[in-house]
Amino acid sequence: MKLLFACVARVRVVRRENANHDGGFLLVANHISHFDPFIISSVVRRKIDWMAMAEFFPIPLLGHFLRAVDAFPADRNRADRATIRTAIERSKSGRIVGLFPEGGIRDGARSLLEGAPLRPGASALAHIAGVPILPCVIVGSDRLYSKTRWLPLRRTPIWIAFGDAIPPFPELEKSAARACIERELAAAFRRLYAELHGKFSLTPDDLPHPPRERMVE
Repeated sequence: MKLLFACVARVRVVRRENANHDGGFLLVANHISHFDPFIISSVVRRKIDWMAMAEFFPIPLLGHFLRAVDAFPADRNRADRATIRTAIERSKSGRIVGLFPEGGIRDGARSLLEGAPLRPGASALAHIAGVPILPCVIVGSDRLYSKTRWLPLRRTPIWIAFGDAIPPFPELEKSAARACIERELAAAFRRLYAELHGKFSLTPDDLPHPPRERMVE
């Protein structure tokens, strides 16, 4: 993945070191394209076990690939005990578990970057497992839906920012801890998005667009 995206993208990373520290944690990112988990994984030294859509796993080649890289299925429409147990066990054992709390690809007002509400799953997992959450914002990967972006030497710019770890607040009661985590996480996403916007002078075309719009560019 590092070799592939080095050929077609120019990825700029802010605070990469935040994702490379030891110990288990949840890496929680916004989701603007199917390329996001691969690109984020390519800039992190440690391996990430991604929570992926359950619909992908019955597809023969794709399902085999996902299992080979230690991804595990998650049902977006209900709380699955096996998924929750896997995420908790892996993070408590010192691994990084990656997930997208939006439940799918989102842009504009539907995106948490623009203030859409977070799903509660990430905060509940962090509190139960007793591990921190590391927020991550990625911008620019949606432009890879355009075929011309894969031409040699195009080097599509992509920006990634890692925030500071948010503790699980073990001293608080469950509902209070989840509320604190969700509040901190939502604020972190807004800060990271604003930081990328200002630091790299992002234009409206750089910001997330629906995949179908990118495909016809």
